[in-house]
Amino acid sequence: MTSFRKRMEKASFGKSRIILANDLDDYSASKLEKKTTSNIKTLGRHLCAIKLNFHVILPLSEQSLSKINKLAHSQGLQTIADIKLNDIGNTNMMTLKRLWRCGFDAVIANPIMGPENLKELVRIAHSDGHGVITLVHMSHPGAKLGYGLSIKNPKTGKMQKLHDLFLKWSYNAKVDGIVVGATVPDIISYTKKIVKGRCDIYSPGVGTQGGDASKSLQAGSRYLIVGRTILNSKNSLLEAKKLQTLSVES
Repeated sequence: MTSFRKRMEKASFGKSRIILANDLDDYSASKLEKKTTSNIKTLGRHLCAIKLNFHVILPLSEQSLSKINKLAHSQGLQTIADIKLNDIGNTNMMTLKRLWRCGFDAVIANPIMGPENLKELVRIAHSDGHGVITLVHMSHPGAKLGYGLSIKNPKTGKMQKLHDLFLKWSYNAKVDGIVVGATVPDIISYTKKIVKGRCDIYSPGVGTQGGDASKSLQAGSRYLIVGRTILNSKNSLLEAKKLQTLSVES
């Protein structure tokens, strides 16, 4: 199997760099599956991937998730499980097994698990062509209070920003991608210079949270993760198409 990063390149090349954050609100399991299926069929041609958040994955059965992933793949999309995985090695391994069995292509993880656990997570994922995307700086308003903290590096004793430490752990672990919010384009630009193409930058927070799609792409984002801006639009198809065109032209 080709790597997740190469599959993302193929899914996006000349088509779209938009990932739908299918972060639906409070629905029953049957309605979640139906609405997600509808979103894939309606919006898929304007996307390169679809992301399912923890609160969407939890109510769904393995059968439902397999059906959703199979449909997404038939539309040429990659699928990402956004569970912000962060645990001990054995728990991480068992979680990956279940996600891959449901058909997901990649998982979003939190580097706070530590560099050794992260490296092992990536090794396991890469062993059969799956991907790992890590959080470096999120997009919500309170993100700077956490990811922007100044901390003492336990190895060097030097002070640095938490997002800098997460960035270093991530590219050293050879992750496929890192999340840096569209609301912090200066950090996107800085991150691009540091990673030097070793992984791709994924940026959520466009529109609803105040992030600018054009500025994010110009700063160095490879993919834009967009949810409510599309899903809550009066014309979600038109909004997805507009973002698709912007992403291809940038």
